[in-house]
Amino acid sequence: MMSATSTLAMTHLVPLAKELDENKVTPGVLGFIVFAVIGGAVWLLMKSMNKHMRKVDFEQQPDAATAKSDAGDGADGGDGQEPSAKSTAAPATPAKGAPKTT
Repeated sequence: MMSATSTLAMTHLVPLAKELDENKVTPGVLGFIVFAVIGGAVWLLMKSMNKHMRKVDFEQQPDAATAKSDAGDGADGGDGQEPSAKSTAAPATPAKGAPKTT
């Protein structure tokens, strides 16, 4: 036995099903699979990019040639520190994930 609500729902849905165009193209399962693969590829690329970005040292190290020319000029660069103090100053501990220097 069907209840009154299910009978009412069936009477409204059956005409809608007849109105569907059989020639209409929809993405279907293949479209979903392609979309899921593209989404997975983007996720993997973002994961890889984050891994590589963690390895990047954003603190710029002074070049040896620039440090020597600054020391030889007698110019202090305008920040009040001695040029030798600038060129020899190094961080006490490297940042996490910073590339190793030898």
